[in-house]
Formats: sequence, C-alpha cells, structure tokens
Amino acid sequence: MWSLSVVLNPLLFLLLFGYCPSVTIRPKEGWQVYSSAQDADGRCICTVVAPEQNLCSRDAKGRQLRQLLEKVQNMSQSIEVLNLRTQRDFQYIMRMESQIKGLRSKFRQIESDRKTLVNKNFQELQGKMESLQPLIPVLEQYKADAKLISQFKEEIRNLSGVLMGIQEEMGAYDYEELQQRVLNLENRLRNCMSKLTCGKLMKITGPQTVKTSGTRFGAWMTDPQASPKNNRVWYMDSYTNNKIVKEYKSMADFVAGVESRTYNLPFKWAGTNHVVYNGSLYYNKMQSNIIVRYSFETGRVVTQRALESAGFHNVYPYTWGGFSDIDMMADELGLWAVYATNQNAGNIVISQLNPDTLQILNTWNTEYSKRNAGESFIICGTLYITNSHLTGAKVYYAYSTKTSTYEYTDIPFHNQYFHMSMLDYNARDRALYGWNNGHQVLFNVTLFHIIKTEDDS
Repeated sequence: MWSLSVVLNPLLFLLLFGYCPSVTIRPKEGWQVYSSAQDADGRCICTVVAPEQNLCSRDAKGRQLRQLLEKVQNMSQSIEVLNLRTQRDFQYIMRMESQIKGLRSKFRQIESDRKTLVNKNFQELQGKMESLQPLIPVLEQYKADAKLISQFKEEIRNLSGVLMGIQEEMGAYDYEELQQRVLNLENRLRNCMSKLTCGKLMKITGPQTVKTSGTRFGAWMTDPQASPKNNRVWYMDSYTNNKIVKEYKSMADFVAGVESRTYNLPFKWAGTNHVVYNGSLYYNKMQSNIIVRYSFETGRVVTQRALESAGFHNVYPYTWGGFSDIDMMADELGLWAVYATNQNAGNIVISQLNPDTLQILNTWNTEYSKRNAGESFIICGTLYITNSHLTGAKVYYAYSTKTSTYEYTDIPFHNQYFHMSMLDYNARDRALYGWNNGHQVLFNVTLFHIIKTEDDS
C-alpha cells in the first residue's frame, strides 16, 4: 500500500491545488509564469513559475536552470495527459482524500520523531492502509498508463540529480563531508582492486598525454611498491650520456614542473629501460652489461652486478637502437631483466632477479629476436613484445614464464606521436607508462582476470 500512496500523492497534490481558479499567482520579481494546465472543464490544475530566461544566462548555472525549465515543461505536458485519463475516477478519489491526508499527517509525525514509534502507531497505519484496498481495482484500470508514469518518475529523478549538482556547486554540502565521501569511494576502489588477481592482457587503450617535455628519448616512472599516499614521479631524459634524475612529489607537480629533488647518479645510464622498485632505481650502467641498484633514501649505490653474456652497447637493442640492450622491469611477481645473448642466437632472454642482491633467480630463453622487438613489458610473469616502435605497432608475441610457452597475439595500441622509446607496466596503477617522441603518456590495460572471494582465500 505504501507504493500506492507514493504514486497517488503527487497526482492528488496537483489536482487539489487546481481548484483555486480565483487565486491569482503573483510571481516574485525576476520570475514569470511559465506554464499552466487545465482540465476538460477549464479548471486550473497547476501553474508553473520560472526565472526569466535572460536571468543568469551567461554562466554555467544559467545553463543548468534552462535545462530545468525544459524538464518542467515536459513534466507539465505529462501531467496534462495523466489528468485527462483520470477524470472518470476523480470523484471516487476525492472521497478518499481525507483518509490519505490522515496518512500524510501520520507519516510526518513518524519522520519528525522516529524514536517515539510504538506498536500502536503501526496498528493504526495498518488499519488506514487496509481502508485503501478499494483503490486497487481503480489503479488496475491504469495499467495502460504504466509506461507514462514510469517516464514521469524518471523525469523527477533526473530533476533531483540536477538540483543536487547545483546544490553541491553552491556549497550546500559541507566540504569535509564531501571529502570524506571521496575517501570512502577511494577505499572501496582499492579494496576492489586488491581482489583482482593476475590476468591475461586483452586490450590497450589511450594514450593519455600527461606532459610534453625533454628530448625524443627518455623514461619516467612511479614506484609500484609505494604506498597509496606516495605518488612520487621520477624523470630521466635522454638514453645516454646523462646521470641526472629529477624527482617530483606528485603527478600534479610533475605536470606543473615543480621539482622536489634531483639525484646525481655515480654512473651514467644506457638506454631508457629503467625501473623504480621499492624505493630503489635499477638501471643499466653505460657501456656495460652491469645492473646498478641505487637507493633514493640513502643517495648511494646499494649493489651492482653484471648480467653474464648479456649483449650491451647496441649489440642487441630494440628496433629503435638507443643502447636499449638491457630492459629492467617490474610486475606483480617482482623484478625482471630482459636482454639477449649470443648463446640464445640474439633472441630474448627473461631473468627474474632478487631485488636486494640482483642475483638471477630463474631464466627463460625465448625464440623472439631482440632486434625485431619494438618494446616489451611484463604483466603477471608474462612478457609482451611489440613488433615495432613506430606507427602501426601492436603487441605481437607473449611468453608466459609460468608455463614456459608462447603465443602470437594481435593487440593494437595507438602510437600517437609516431616513435615509442619506452613502454613499461606499473602494477599499482594497472597502466603502461610510455615515452612517445618527447611526450610522457599513459595507456590503460584491460586484463582478463578472476576475482577472488573470501571463500577462495
């Protein structure tokens, strides 16, 4: 019976106030009579007043108010249609008016003081609801109008949403309350993300251009192991003859060019395939196959180790050259190095490394030529290789370290600025960081994954 009251209340409200033909509505200054509705006998049902159309027409809220006016006009038309269809049962509904008014007062009493509810209130309400049972046959006659009523309710919901938006813009909600709501949504998102397990790459979308800076070649990155509050960005311009690393406290500072610190590395780097993992920078020492681990916290080299038999200094680079022989990367499973050796005929070799000591934990030999690879990145232990660094490139080959098997793929991505010299996956952001011809870009990835439930853990 509650649903019946909800449907009839707006109709009765409009009908009751329509029987006041002698009352002249005088809109306030700055308002005008926008529309009115009459029944078949010429009696006033409702009158709608609205702001003058030239009021606040030049600002954003003016546009929203004009949209509201259109919504109100649509509602007025819907009300007229409903009025014509309900004339035959108007007298019957009027007889039920006093009972419905009684219900309204009861509901107001309940809303004003919910703590004083007792069983007697509910019994009285139940009796009132039972007295409205005869309305059911009447409402059944309006089944043909169900679609129209549904549209009417949807219009009301849309108007409520627009009004809520205007209220928020005008400061109707407290800022701290809104901030708390945002934090709650972020926590729910993180909880959802934490349930996502490793998956297979299905799609790459984007890119989103974050910034345009530096030379054609370089690297930029965040730490996938950092806490959610730590959003530092590191920036390494050029692929050779440089050892200056710039640090930014946040992505916003990076975009604005506000540096928080610079690091002068003890050795110059080679290529653009560096990675930051758990507070340390891992990079290839120039003109060598040595991997260097540099701690940002202490500002010193923690350890360095040679990748035995790994080609370096443009012996086995990616298709674009740039001393990109050794590619450091990280994913959900840890730290990795991708390179090529003479023993594997110049084909790509994948090694998982101990992040502390740089010792090789395991190695996989693929059959894909390093010189024919445009770039590569690793997700959940699977290495994905692109077939070019130029326009038209796509992810062409995937090698799973879990099963030691490979497959050919066809996953295109948009090389917007024609030349890709860095493409690395960040497990925390679930995104690909790219250096696209002097543009720092982000790609979204779509993974086919399984969501763990509490029963599975």
